[in-house]
Amino acid sequence: MPELVASTPGLYPLPDWAKDRLSSLKGHQKHDLIDGEESEAITAVYEEVREELIGDQAGLDLVVEGQARWDDMLAHPLTVHENVETGGIVRYYDNNNFYRDPVVTGPLTESGDVADELEATAERTDSLQAVLPGPYSLADLATDEHYGEGEFVEAVAEFLAGEVSQFPDHEALFLLEPSLVENPPTDGEDERASEAIDLVAGATDADVVVHTYWGALEEKVHAHLLDADVDAIGYDFVSEVDDNLYNIQEYGTKASIALGLVDGQNTLVESPETVRDRVDWITERLPAQEFDRITLSSNTELFYLPENRYEEKLATLAAAAAERTPEVNA
Repeated sequence: MPELVASTPGLYPLPDWAKDRLSSLKGHQKHDLIDGEESEAITAVYEEVREELIGDQAGLDLVVEGQARWDDMLAHPLTVHENVETGGIVRYYDNNNFYRDPVVTGPLTESGDVADELEATAERTDSLQAVLPGPYSLADLATDEHYGEGEFVEAVAEFLAGEVSQFPDHEALFLLEPSLVENPPTDGEDERASEAIDLVAGATDADVVVHTYWGALEEKVHAHLLDADVDAIGYDFVSEVDDNLYNIQEYGTKASIALGLVDGQNTLVESPETVRDRVDWITERLPAQEFDRITLSSNTELFYLPENRYEEKLATLAAAAAERTPEVNA
């Protein structure tokens, strides 16, 4: 029987008290903060937030940092880099969230920004899961004025691999790749995207999950992603059930899988029983697939949700993974 694990893609909503305190600090406005030049007062707020977000994850099998500082969502690792200029405000995929366009103007050297966050988190948990944008999505969210066509995704992958090499010990790494669905790579690019993911995954000995969401991968993109040397692919079974199921039935998947079963953008809170029923429903339709591990997760990041709803969804995932093993391929 497969192991059930409860986890999330991170990027949690900023607590209301932190929003109030940060807005009251002189010069701090959302999207105007220059990371790396944060005042001690602002840094102290984020440290308090980190501790609270870690506490919210009691019961989850893998604990993330929470990414409260990531005002620019998945673009954050670039927007804080010394060789990246932040351009204008642009829409974050097709929703009502926005981020500063990172314009790469020089070499992407290692920064250690995410590693610092994880070092602080590792002091508070023995079940650390790192979270990063995948190289294809991070390149897709950025503007390149340095590397040139055909070289940028690989350069971003090398940058992310360098960041991962500085991480403290971690049990898992979630690479978030919504752009593989939202702006799928063309012929040739899909193979390079898979190779870029390979490069990042090779920088850690931890289990690597490539989490895709806001729909299903095109068949060829899915097939190339399976070539990447990662431990699991994450599928959004909230936004697109049939096409994701078809991809797995037709092409298979890895020996482990991550299932996006809790809606990261809807305030309706699923019950643990509903989540477990969905696991059973999916696995019953994959009789040829035997899984070593099934990770129960939200389909997207959770920063879209009100604070209380996000907390309730974490509790749902924890309960769904803890109460029973799914009836799969018995």
